[in-house]
Amino acid sequence: MADIKRVSPGEAKRLIEEEGYLYLDVRSEPEYAAGHPSGAHNVPLLHAGAGGMKPNPDFLDVVCSLYPKDAKIIVGCRSGQRSMRAAEAMVSAGYTAVIDQRAGFEGPRDAFGALTERGWGPAGLPVETATPGASYAELRQKAGR
Repeated sequence: MADIKRVSPGEAKRLIEEEGYLYLDVRSEPEYAAGHPSGAHNVPLLHAGAGGMKPNPDFLDVVCSLYPKDAKIIVGCRSGQRSMRAAEAMVSAGYTAVIDQRAGFEGPRDAFGALTERGWGPAGLPVETATPGASYAELRQKAGR
């Protein structure tokens, strides 16, 4: 598998503003609705349910229906784990310009719960709770799913 570039939240913001990257938030719908990077689209890698997180069987179908394989996409999640899995899946599906935002929205924590890197929100970058046309329900409908 090709190495996937990983960037800080600040670098992700610069790539979005200066190079036209799209931020794809792969957190669950409730996580996204609670706050996400401004302008981010939401296609969850996992769905939150009563029994915990379960894989979204439509993840790649929706992504492939909405974004061309050469689209510039930064993938982010809560702390950088789901986004890396999503980025790997996208690269395996033929995406050529995928970057992982390594700290996610909140930032990764060590075994004691201490933040090891500030995520998008704690870094003070622009956050919103609604992005017209970018929720998973809207994107899934646009993709015909």
